[in-house]
Amino acid sequence: MSHECNALVCQGIPCISAGAEEVLSSLQGEIEGLNLGEGVQVKQTGCHGFCQRAPLVVIEPEGIFYSKVSPDDVSEIAQSLQPEGKPVERLFYRDPATDKPLPHYSDIPFYSKQQKLLLRNCGNIDPQEIDDYLAAGGYQALEKALLKMTREQIIGEVQRSGLRGLGGAGFPTGQKWEACYGVPAQEKYVICNGDEGDPGAFQDRSVMDGTPHSILEGMIIAAYAVGARRGYIYVRAEYPLAVKRLRTAVSQAKKKGFLGKDILGSGFDFSIELFQGAGAFVCGEETGLIASMEGLRGMPHPRPPFPAQSGLEEKPTIINNVKTFASVPLIIDGGADSFASIGTEKCKGTAIFALTGKVENNGLIEVPMGITLREIIYGIGGGIPEGKAFKAVQTGGPSGGCLPASLLDMPVDFDSLQAAGSIMGSGGLVVMDEETCLVDVARYFLDFTQRESCGQCLPCRLGTKQMFDILDEIAKGQGKAEDIDLLLEVSEAVSTGSLCALGKTAPNPVLTTIRYFRDEYEAHIHEKRCPAGVCQMLES
Repeated sequence: MSHECNALVCQGIPCISAGAEEVLSSLQGEIEGLNLGEGVQVKQTGCHGFCQRAPLVVIEPEGIFYSKVSPDDVSEIAQSLQPEGKPVERLFYRDPATDKPLPHYSDIPFYSKQQKLLLRNCGNIDPQEIDDYLAAGGYQALEKALLKMTREQIIGEVQRSGLRGLGGAGFPTGQKWEACYGVPAQEKYVICNGDEGDPGAFQDRSVMDGTPHSILEGMIIAAYAVGARRGYIYVRAEYPLAVKRLRTAVSQAKKKGFLGKDILGSGFDFSIELFQGAGAFVCGEETGLIASMEGLRGMPHPRPPFPAQSGLEEKPTIINNVKTFASVPLIIDGGADSFASIGTEKCKGTAIFALTGKVENNGLIEVPMGITLREIIYGIGGGIPEGKAFKAVQTGGPSGGCLPASLLDMPVDFDSLQAAGSIMGSGGLVVMDEETCLVDVARYFLDFTQRESCGQCLPCRLGTKQMFDILDEIAKGQGKAEDIDLLLEVSEAVSTGSLCALGKTAPNPVLTTIRYFRDEYEAHIHEKRCPAGVCQMLES
């Protein structure tokens, strides 16, 4: 083993929940006991992504990857870091097909088939050390933007990059910034939306946990571009680790002169505060988020005016997602053309997904826009466990849709998913096998959205409840022949008549399961049978 190396211990939430904090402290103690402190640095990192194999330890520069590490393994790992030590082969990841050990994470398909831009630092630097971020090129884009570019040039570069909002809606980021820039006002705001309310979604949290300075850097650039002097990060209080690391990052950025008065001698002033939300799903919608920040109930408001024209305190306000802001330094530092070279013609860059469900490799992944579902599920995810058949994949969380095997070769981007009846959403991918009942899945998501509806508009408040009740009756074997058409009729009314995106997209799980799996509904209604054997009151 090399005399000088870094032992990187993942301290993302999945690894922490599996005991990684004890692994970290034990390894630090073992290294100190062996007097290896000068040659071996033990460092914490953000989420490394392969959550199913947690806790994770990576030895750099060799790139040796250890998974499912327990405190009992630490002594052996520490011994291996001595000059004559040998890697601990029993902790290597083994190829499921060949049982061959793969010692380097770059050899593992879960990693080798990804393209990491936003997550490039998450498993490599300590998120609580600004010097690590600076060593990785951090804040170079900010220096370039403030000292070498005009506001118009920054907005133009973001527009040319083709960056679209990565919170789910996919609205062109540069267009939003230009609208805000064009509104004359003494006071403007920049808000980072870190609410992330989708069940099973943790990609925004992992960016906040693992590379908080990239978010701050993007926000500062955005603020300079549109003329804002104050910014907020709206993060749900259920993310205590993200709150802690963001606070640390803000404090460090102030001390280094990246926040506060006269940033980098440019004459530009900007401050950032954290705002902790109470966890309502509807607060992910930007006008609902603003209402929450103003001390009101988190309820969306009609648009126009859009927040870029009149937002927080009726001042022009830019609201972008965590991942959108984290993309901005890449665009400014590397240029719009470099960013635009990744992805598809209309959807540039990469997308981050929480890959979960009935798939061999669960975890956090980053892939270029336009990759197919098959490449994600089988190439990166390793396919369906126990040789079972793939049945569907839910994209976009509760507001997304369930897509069948016939669409496995469909590209994953904003426009393709919308055409298929689903959405990109915040980035959830839930894989389902042959033992999944799609009627039950639609019922589950309708239960969530109707509970999370703010209730102010009638189609959403009553329509989602009516759809849930119909699905519940079908699952109990009490469905009627006309129920499918009734579900379609109510779905159209809810989608058309609802004020915000929660209501407009809530019918998607119902519409897609009827569109692609209508036979399951018919089996439940006409044969009183659940083909997957999930609905307990019916035959299988």
